[in-house]
Amino acid sequence: PPASQNNEQGSTLRDLLTTTAGKLRLGSTDAGIAFAPVYSTGTASGKSGRTMPNILDDIIASVVENKIPPNRAPKINVKSEIKDEPKDDKKCIQDDCSKQYSDIQYSWICDKHVLWLRDHKNSNNWKLFKECWKQGRPVLVSGMHKKMNFSLWKAESISLDFGNQQADILNCKDSIISNTNVKEFWDGFEDVSKRQKVKNGETALLKLKDWPSGEDFKAMMPARYEDLLKSLPLPEYCSPEGKLNLASHLPGFFVRPDLGPRLCSAYGVAATKDHDIGTTNLHIEVSDVVNILVYVGIAKGNGVLSKSGVLKKLEEEDLDDLLRKRLKDSSELPGALWHIYAGKDADKIREFLQKIAKEQGLEVLPEHDPIRDQSWYVNRKLRQRLFEEYGVKTCTVIQFLGDAIILPAGALHQV
Repeated sequence: PPASQNNEQGSTLRDLLTTTAGKLRLGSTDAGIAFAPVYSTGTASGKSGRTMPNILDDIIASVVENKIPPNRAPKINVKSEIKDEPKDDKKCIQDDCSKQYSDIQYSWICDKHVLWLRDHKNSNNWKLFKECWKQGRPVLVSGMHKKMNFSLWKAESISLDFGNQQADILNCKDSIISNTNVKEFWDGFEDVSKRQKVKNGETALLKLKDWPSGEDFKAMMPARYEDLLKSLPLPEYCSPEGKLNLASHLPGFFVRPDLGPRLCSAYGVAATKDHDIGTTNLHIEVSDVVNILVYVGIAKGNGVLSKSGVLKKLEEEDLDDLLRKRLKDSSELPGALWHIYAGKDADKIREFLQKIAKEQGLEVLPEHDPIRDQSWYVNRKLRQRLFEEYGVKTCTVIQFLGDAIILPAGALHQV
């Protein structure tokens, strides 16, 4: 490089490699590498050597250490976009950020544990979301269905287009999985008389397990895939092309989590005799998740609770006042009940569930993890005990049609 550039560390790849080689000793375990090496050192020839991903780790470490020289402007000036961000995150949460974000329609629910963004169209939502996301709090965005082509997501529409497909269907009560025709599931989605019966004659509570998912979703349902992508909340974070969606921009040599999308469909618990079961047991996701309720079916048939009966059941939950108010709004259609726990409470919950298992005479093996195994739906009685005996409070959220629930990785939840 010209002499005028010599004082800029890392201004060329040659400089970067030279400075990296000088700073990091090959084979050192304390070199301050920014990311854990993806591949181990090469030993195929019997001699020690560094593989390409290891060298890249060293380069990344050097870039992170050197950052951008002060006399070279970055291509994207992120600071200019967020220069008005508050410095004190905790204070912002306590005073509801009312001064900084007066142009955003929002509320706090669940004792200020969950941020509710009430206007999905506001282009500034991401600024307040960022402050909440820093603290690992869930976020609810309502009204997403208003941006979507609703006819694409009706049960009868999906059954008509894909009824001949085969998929895994889970009986949520006994965890038995069967591979069957998708049409059989959708025929019973809103007609209880067409649902499978279990041995005692009770109606089965079925769930279509993540069908379709990932690349299969895009290939099988291109119109629905595009409709979903254009309707994602907070596109800066949630869109695959979002500039703040770090997972989408990981280098190719990283093992990426399954980023979906996947379609999760299940019958409502309202048509079953046992209301202490769920369609998704308590578990943790390894990546951040956005879950949009695109359709709510109204089941008809013997034994099904009326709409007023469903509302009464939901009102028995430990709900925030704002959620109770939403339940009384005739324009809102409730579809799913969530119980969410902070990641920091995972060990307490794990210990509690193992204790309950022993009380019930179940074998608790050393390698058994009730959360990883997704073997528990924590009913109301157990949720009360969890609070009284371990001080862990449940965050209860009702998901209405069009609601997007965004959960940080590590947050425990059941549905």
